[in-house]
Amino acid sequence: MIYTLYFSRSAEKSMKKWRKSSPVLYKRLRDILNEIALHPREGSGRPEALRGGNGSTYSRRISGQHRIVYDVYDTTIEVYVLDVEGHYDDK
Repeated sequence: MIYTLYFSRSAEKSMKKWRKSSPVLYKRLRDILNEIALHPREGSGRPEALRGGNGSTYSRRISGQHRIVYDVYDTTIEVYVLDVEGHYDDK
Protein backbone atom coordinates (compact mmCIF):
# COMPACT_ATOMS: atom_id res chain seq x y z
CA MET A 1 0.00 0.00 0.00
CA ILE A 2 1.23 3.51 -0.78
CA TYR A 3 0.80 6.27 1.79
CA THR A 4 -0.37 9.72 0.70
CA LEU A 5 2.11 12.45 1.68
CA TYR A 6 1.00 15.86 2.97
CA PHE A 7 3.39 18.70 3.83
CA SER A 8 3.36 21.52 6.38
CA ARG A 9 4.07 25.03 5.14
CA SER A 10 7.51 25.05 6.73
CA ALA A 11 8.39 21.73 5.07
CA GLU A 12 7.23 23.02 1.67
CA LYS A 13 9.24 26.22 2.16
CA SER A 14 12.42 24.30 3.03
CA MET A 15 11.98 21.94 0.08
CA LYS A 16 11.51 24.86 -2.29
CA LYS A 17 14.67 26.52 -0.93
CA TRP A 18 16.72 23.30 -1.19
CA ARG A 19 15.58 22.68 -4.73
CA LYS A 20 17.51 25.80 -5.81
CA SER A 21 20.29 26.14 -3.25
CA SER A 22 21.19 22.54 -2.43
CA PRO A 23 20.29 20.03 -5.15
CA VAL A 24 22.16 17.19 -3.39
CA LEU A 25 20.09 17.61 -0.21
CA TYR A 26 16.94 17.96 -2.28
CA LYS A 27 17.63 14.70 -4.14
CA ARG A 28 18.33 12.89 -0.87
CA LEU A 29 15.08 14.24 0.58
CA ARG A 30 13.09 13.15 -2.49
CA ASP A 31 14.57 9.64 -2.24
CA ILE A 32 13.61 9.42 1.44
CA LEU A 33 10.10 10.72 0.71
CA ASN A 34 9.65 8.00 -1.91
CA GLU A 35 10.67 5.40 0.68
CA ILE A 36 8.33 6.90 3.29
CA ALA A 37 5.40 6.62 0.88
CA LEU A 38 6.06 2.88 0.55
CA HIS A 39 7.16 1.94 4.08
CA PRO A 40 7.23 4.83 6.57
CA ARG A 41 8.77 2.94 9.50
CA GLU A 42 11.80 1.37 7.81
CA GLY A 43 14.42 2.20 5.20
CA SER A 44 17.33 4.60 4.84
CA GLY A 45 17.98 7.57 7.09
CA ARG A 46 17.68 5.52 10.29
CA PRO A 47 13.95 5.97 10.97
CA GLU A 48 13.09 6.18 14.65
CA ALA A 49 9.93 6.85 16.63
CA LEU A 50 10.19 10.08 18.60
CA ARG A 51 9.41 10.28 22.29
CA GLY A 52 6.18 12.07 23.08
CA GLY A 53 4.82 11.42 19.62
CA ASN A 54 2.46 8.69 20.90
CA GLY A 55 4.02 6.20 18.49
CA SER A 56 3.03 8.01 15.31
CA THR A 57 5.81 10.62 15.00
CA TYR A 58 9.04 9.55 13.30
CA SER A 59 12.36 11.09 12.30
CA ARG A 60 14.89 10.19 9.59
CA ARG A 61 18.30 11.61 8.80
CA ILE A 62 18.70 13.63 5.64
CA SER A 63 22.22 14.81 6.51
CA GLY A 64 24.31 15.34 9.64
CA GLN A 65 22.43 18.55 10.31
CA HIS A 66 18.95 17.97 8.89
CA ARG A 67 16.16 15.55 9.76
CA ILE A 68 12.74 14.90 8.32
CA VAL A 69 10.02 14.69 10.99
CA TYR A 70 6.68 13.15 10.07
CA ASP A 71 3.50 11.62 11.49
CA VAL A 72 2.18 8.27 10.22
CA TYR A 73 -1.54 7.49 10.21
CA ASP A 74 -2.23 3.88 9.28
CA THR A 75 -6.02 4.11 9.47
CA THR A 76 -6.18 6.70 6.68
CA ILE A 77 -2.92 5.62 4.96
CA GLU A 78 -1.44 9.13 5.25
CA VAL A 79 1.88 10.68 6.24
CA TYR A 80 2.13 14.31 7.34
CA VAL A 81 5.62 15.76 6.88
CA LEU A 82 6.04 18.30 9.68
CA ASP A 83 9.57 19.60 9.16
CA VAL A 84 12.68 18.88 7.10
CA GLU A 85 15.31 21.37 8.17
CA GLY A 86 17.67 22.46 10.92
CA HIS A 87 17.13 20.03 13.76
CA TYR A 88 20.84 19.94 14.63
CA ASP A 89 22.16 23.43 13.91
CA ASP A 90 25.43 22.89 15.80
CA LYS A 91 26.83 20.34 13.30
